[in-house]
Amino acid sequence: MSRPFESEIRTAVELMENRGVHFETGLTDQEVEQTETTFGFRFPPDLRAFLQTALPVRLNQPGRSKVFPDWRAGNQSDLQKRLDSPFKGIVFDIEHNAFWLDEWGTKPDELQDAMEIAHRYVSQAPTLIPVYGHRYIPATPSAAGNPVFSVHQTDIIYYGLNLGDYWVQEFGVFKKGGGLEDQDVEETESQLLETYREIPFWSDLIW
Repeated sequence: MSRPFESEIRTAVELMENRGVHFETGLTDQEVEQTETTFGFRFPPDLRAFLQTALPVRLNQPGRSKVFPDWRAGNQSDLQKRLDSPFKGIVFDIEHNAFWLDEWGTKPDELQDAMEIAHRYVSQAPTLIPVYGHRYIPATPSAAGNPVFSVHQTDIIYYGLNLGDYWVQEFGVFKKGGGLEDQDVEETESQLLETYREIPFWSDLIW
């Protein structure tokens, strides 16, 4: 009997290994539960299945060895910083780039007051779980098929329709023209955006 997402995971692992990703044995149930308890989120089922099949820990490229979060042996403080990074990026743009959302009301003159308002909204949004570099997947809804975001401060875009699509977008072989091999792109940008699952707060920041 095949396991959930087995075919998609096998394809992704092969693709990533060909691009120099080093894997360790997948996380155990106990390791998953410990991670979720420590950091206060739950892995969506497709990401959990992937990490329990094979745990990506290193990219064998100069300067790129620590781009994957190591949920088994990684430093807890470093992992927490990666989880906090999306909010820190928003704060940076509030302070330096005049970022502010209309629905937050009038922007306070004091940075600390503005940060507290932003934190209130971000804390109510789904937790973004780091996947690779500054790519993140939302923890909720707790279902397979959540999109993957590229998050750099408030420069946020969709980087994968779902986890499986993301691995292909990140580690697939690209043609000189810039598109993935054998991929026929006929959808307009607006039609494409409609295919992504909408995630509270984060989808509203997509430009």
